[in-house]
Amino acid sequence: MNLSLIWNIIADIIDICLLWIAFYYILKNVRNNIKMVLIVKGVAIILLVKFISDLLNLNTVGVFLEYAIQWGPLALIVIFQPEIRSVLETIGRTQLLGRHKILTVDEREKVVNEIMKAVEWLRKNRIGALIVIEREVSLQEYIENSTKIYSDINAYLLETIFFPNSPLHDGGIIIQGDKITCAGSVFKTSMNQSLSKRLGTRHRAALGISEESDALALVVSEETGRASIAMDSELHYNLTNEEFRSVLMEELGPKSETFFASDASESEDDDNE
Repeated sequence: MNLSLIWNIIADIIDICLLWIAFYYILKNVRNNIKMVLIVKGVAIILLVKFISDLLNLNTVGVFLEYAIQWGPLALIVIFQPEIRSVLETIGRTQLLGRHKILTVDEREKVVNEIMKAVEWLRKNRIGALIVIEREVSLQEYIENSTKIYSDINAYLLETIFFPNSPLHDGGIIIQGDKITCAGSVFKTSMNQSLSKRLGTRHRAALGISEESDALALVVSEETGRASIAMDSELHYNLTNEEFRSVLMEELGPKSETFFASDASESEDDDNE
């Protein structure tokens, strides 16, 4: 086997891998966009009907579908340009090497404890807040236009930032790993028509960033003192402190933690025996 043949095999493998990676990231982002999912379903139905029409020799239907298939992509690009742009922007912001920082168990507990102290104080005093925690998708575009802090997460600092009349209390803060990266961030608000009109700008901004990325958006209502979490394009409204803490601990943990925790508990049981 000469070098040219080996290189051709390697090139084919790289070619196939890059294609599958592209499909993976496209499908990963499409599934979180309702309109894009409908587009994919519509295209699949058209192709299925075209196959059936060819199979049954339905000439009129076949000709019509041929025109639809020929000009359909151009029409879809024009009609759904905002949704396509949103998906491409999300792919562009995705960090291929993963999260800004993977938290250890101790770091995660410290982060959650400090956030919970602040949230409980903010709820008690009816002070509004918006805390966004970056995960896989980068929020760098929002960080660039905010006031940089880059400080350890501390409950007193969070309370100070959101204290009324503070210069930064109207915006949101962004957390990367175990650091408060910036404050005064302004996020795009959600256009979801099903969202209650009683919810204010903070809740809409929280839902908006959860629609654009995989970030966790924590909200405390200034009017009611209720705490909510927006994630995966859904708003989990009016959580208790226990529910709030449970969601944070689960969502900030590594995906494989349950497996390792199970192994660890089994090892402890074996040791006890």
